[in-house]
Amino acid sequence: MAETSLLQIFENDGVTNVEFIEHNILDEICIRRISDELALVIKRKSRPRLVLNFQNVTAFSSSALGMLITLNTKVGDKNGKLALACIKDTLREVFRITKLDQSFDIHDTMASAVSSFN
Repeated sequence: MAETSLLQIFENDGVTNVEFIEHNILDEICIRRISDELALVIKRKSRPRLVLNFQNVTAFSSSALGMLITLNTKVGDKNGKLALACIKDTLREVFRITKLDQSFDIHDTMASAVSSFN
C-alpha cells in the first residue's frame, strides 16, 4: 500500500505551492518523506519556483531545518527560487536565532510569497 503524502502540492502561474499536512515535522522518517517528495518536485522543474506554506506547522526539529537548507541549495543550483510563508512566531524565532532568516526568503502571507516571484 502506498504511503499518503505529507504535502499538498499544486501549481499556480508557474509557482509550485507546497502546503505541509503534518503539524509536527520532528521525526527522521517524516523529514525523509518530505525531503524525497520535494526533491522530486525540484527534479521535474528546469527552474523551480517554490513556496513552502508553514501555516499548519506547529513544530519542527533541527533535522527539518537541515532539510530546508539542502532544499534551498538544490533550488539555487537550478537557478530557481524558494520562499517560505506563514511561519508561526515561535518557529520564526528559531530562524532568527540560527540566523537562517538571512538565508531564506520569508513572508508573512502566501500572497506576499507568491508575488515575490514577479
